[in-house]
Amino acid sequence: MTTFTVIVTARDAQGHLRECLDSVLADPGAGGPDVQVVCVDNGSTDGTRAIADEYAARDRVTAVHLPRPLMPAAAMDAGARAATGDYLLFLDGLDRLAPGALAALARRAAETGEPDLVLLDHVRIHWRNPPAPSGDGKLFAGPGRAVVSARTHPELLNLNPVLANRLVRSGFRAAHRELFTAEGPGEALPAIGLLLAAERVAILDEIVLMRTEPDAGPADDDPFTLFATHDHLAALMDRLQARPEQRTLVFNALTRRMLKVLDGTTLDDREHADYFRLTAAHFTSHKPAGYRRPADLNGVRHALLERGSYPAYRAFTSANRKRRGVRGLAVKAKRKAAAVVKDGVYREQLRHPVEEDLAVFSAYWDRGVACSPGAISAKLAELAPHIRQVWVVRGRDVPLLPPGTDHVVPGSRRYWSVMARAKYFVNNVNFPDSLVKRTGTIHVQTHHGTPLKRMGIDQIPFPATSRGVDYDALLERCARWDYSVSANPHSTETWARAYPVPFTSLDYGYPRNDVYYTATAEDVRRLRERLGIAPGRTAVLYAPTHRDYEAGWTPRLDLERLSRVLGDDVTLLVRGHYFYDRGASPLEELHRRGAIIDVSGYESVEELGLACDALITDYSSVMFDYANLDRPIVVYADDWETYAVTRGVYFDLTEHAPGAVARNQDELEAVFLGDAWRDEQAASRRAAFRRRFCAFDDGHAAERVVRHVFLGEPDTPAVVPVEHRTPAPAPAPAATGAEHATPIG
Repeated sequence: MTTFTVIVTARDAQGHLRECLDSVLADPGAGGPDVQVVCVDNGSTDGTRAIADEYAARDRVTAVHLPRPLMPAAAMDAGARAATGDYLLFLDGLDRLAPGALAALARRAAETGEPDLVLLDHVRIHWRNPPAPSGDGKLFAGPGRAVVSARTHPELLNLNPVLANRLVRSGFRAAHRELFTAEGPGEALPAIGLLLAAERVAILDEIVLMRTEPDAGPADDDPFTLFATHDHLAALMDRLQARPEQRTLVFNALTRRMLKVLDGTTLDDREHADYFRLTAAHFTSHKPAGYRRPADLNGVRHALLERGSYPAYRAFTSANRKRRGVRGLAVKAKRKAAAVVKDGVYREQLRHPVEEDLAVFSAYWDRGVACSPGAISAKLAELAPHIRQVWVVRGRDVPLLPPGTDHVVPGSRRYWSVMARAKYFVNNVNFPDSLVKRTGTIHVQTHHGTPLKRMGIDQIPFPATSRGVDYDALLERCARWDYSVSANPHSTETWARAYPVPFTSLDYGYPRNDVYYTATAEDVRRLRERLGIAPGRTAVLYAPTHRDYEAGWTPRLDLERLSRVLGDDVTLLVRGHYFYDRGASPLEELHRRGAIIDVSGYESVEELGLACDALITDYSSVMFDYANLDRPIVVYADDWETYAVTRGVYFDLTEHAPGAVARNQDELEAVFLGDAWRDEQAASRRAAFRRRFCAFDDGHAAERVVRHVFLGEPDTPAVVPVEHRTPAPAPAPAATGAEHATPIG
């Protein structure tokens, strides 16, 4: 049986690594190879290391941690040193294998007599575009099913120069290990070098790999090391006595990469001049016999390299950029209207220095003081009262603000002044496109829930939410974030994948959930009195979410019937989603007749949670927050399949619910008429849910954010483990005066 080692090198890949590893571990089946997985954490600064360790606890997975980032080939070499398989497959942490990929590769290796390399095809995935062919497939037509080499089929040297598209025999790699350890950016040296040296190459003409393309490569890849790659490959071709056509193909490929650097914007003026000089020297020294200049614009570039004329090359580059710039005039024209709002007051205010003691807060598209921004604001006033706070609030919501709240209305003269001068910006959604991210300012994105539904660019395949969305503009807004606040590892990993822009994750918990650990029995009693919940009655909160495929909201339950079935000892509170805060509510009549208490307009959902004994929800993120209280949760999933297909979800809630699951009203009523809503099975599911999704919430999240962001304190209070936390007392114990008693269920 052929054995494989799949080496996954990952650097800051927490948003994709699980998907990559799962695709490998789930692959081997009937007839598949024995598989060892080596996960190399390439000096990551995010949660990649923790994910690698988690998977290392499983069979067939070995974690290798590198203390500092290495070039990709060197990191692969570190993984190869731990490999035991007959063949090596090198993947990046962003890659995924197609089902059956390893079994197909094993069959091909066996039927071709264990060649040095098996070449395979892949698709390229980028959030902006649908999956696209790699372009390698057309190169496989010539070799077909035969075992060949780059000498007989030099066109194979045009394959994408990455190692993920070639399965490598372990002994063959060991004989050419210097290709992995020599200095050079990316994977071009081992990818091209192995193909040049291989005597027996087989083709698997199947798409068995999906490669996610990042917006940019690692920032510390040094383009100057590409010259060393050129030298190494030239020396290798000399030793192998490579044929002229091989030399020409390699020369052209490396020259294209050098020209891409010259035409980019990553080099300053001095570096650009030096890079041109070195490129011209390599072009001249490595130009193969019989070389013919390309007939396109690259031919012009080649001619300028041969002349060694830097001023002429700069002039050509400038002219070409102007030509491309004309194409963008239409796009610029569309943006001109948005730029108008920055004129006048805002443009004038941007000339003033940033005010180091000014912070701007907003929540839910300027609806008022709420959510995690509200909790951070309160803690900031306590720990750093010298920071002046201004809230951005819609005009119609100003009367609802707490007394004394300094605020501005969007679009007002003072609004533009505050937005131009503030140092700190805190929001649970994005600020408008018109906001300029000034040097020295700090933006904190708190989010407003743990993601069950797909978010950011993960929404693109789901037309119910992605149609008409400008994702480039979305990511431009997200690129302003300096910090992203997270309540659990699931959220941390999801935000990294859904919003592929650079930011630092603050794994501190959601500040809005602090109250679930700081509230007292008196707080619970006071809230129940305010809401009109009679003493001794069980309060059940029903809080459904918004559905993108529905234009309006009609309750999916017969609420009057449910209230009647629950009985006189139960008070049913109903909170409609805030997206439906305009027009007549379908709950008004039920509330007027006393069948339910309509709490859709109640400002704080956290206070509603404290006041209630149990929660009914469908797919709302309120369940992740309410789980902190360790009180019963029932999921009403009557349209789960429709919701999952149209909105997109990250996991199957019906399999990983925090309690009982009902698929229709009869089942929901049966859950409450018996003990299924609060029995041992429900408690067990809730405990697993809390461990996964309440990992960082312990009552100190706001303090951590304030100390880290506003006070610059590197050491913040450690997160208290879930099993050592004591949530606010449930209503029944609160009524007896017990501050911290075991909740219902």
